[in-house]
Amino acid sequence: MISNLAFVHPDARLEENVTVEPFTYISGNVVIGEGTWIGPHATILEGARIGKNCKIFSGAVISGIPQDQKFRGEETTAEIGDNTSIREGVTINRGTSAAGRTIVGNNCLLMALSHIAHDCRVGNNCILGNVAGLAGEVKIDDYVNISGGTFVHQFSRIGSHVIIGPICKVRQDVPPFIKAERDPLSYMGLNVIGLSRRGFEKERIDEIHKIYRAIYQNGMNVSQALGYIEKEIAYSPDRDYILEFIRKSERGIIRGPR
Repeated sequence: MISNLAFVHPDARLEENVTVEPFTYISGNVVIGEGTWIGPHATILEGARIGKNCKIFSGAVISGIPQDQKFRGEETTAEIGDNTSIREGVTINRGTSAAGRTIVGNNCLLMALSHIAHDCRVGNNCILGNVAGLAGEVKIDDYVNISGGTFVHQFSRIGSHVIIGPICKVRQDVPPFIKAERDPLSYMGLNVIGLSRRGFEKERIDEIHKIYRAIYQNGMNVSQALGYIEKEIAYSPDRDYILEFIRKSERGIIRGPR
């Protein structure tokens, strides 16, 4: 159902059972998947690619021009996965020539007034709290929970199954499976509750805990800890994900609590 009080450009492609409420604006070069609901006063701009069964609430702006002085009007996209909920006042900018697209995965919840800048990559099953913000080219892996009022520096990466507390500043990379809080942002232990809810067994959590004790609690520097982990802790996909994440980190990882 498309309200007579909404504007939908004739070049926009809306699949079956899309609902567009009054006073919504949908530009050309937009694709909206089956079953998606677009609330009143939402703005969907050129380059938006929205999946199935999403909900986009009042005042949200999807695929706005990047807030980047290097942007020269190149054709880029903002891509939203299936079953994602975008609450009131959320802004998602489209990509620049750096990556060409901004991506938000499936089953995400972007709470009111959160912001995702150009060329970000947000994985599946992620939550951004109210007024949380991602600067340009941030990478967020799956099952990440960023609490309200927290801001992430450009080019930073956050690993899967991380929870970050409220009103924090993320200036460095945050390795997977952990809790992080304080200023400066610090390792605060494993995200045990989140891991348990997602079906991690106790033995698996204990193995991850061994890895992080070596990194943050055994008095070794990061290079020494990585060597120790590779030598002394048996192979597992979790172990190698952590090792690869840290070795590929360009900004360095957050430190332990002081």
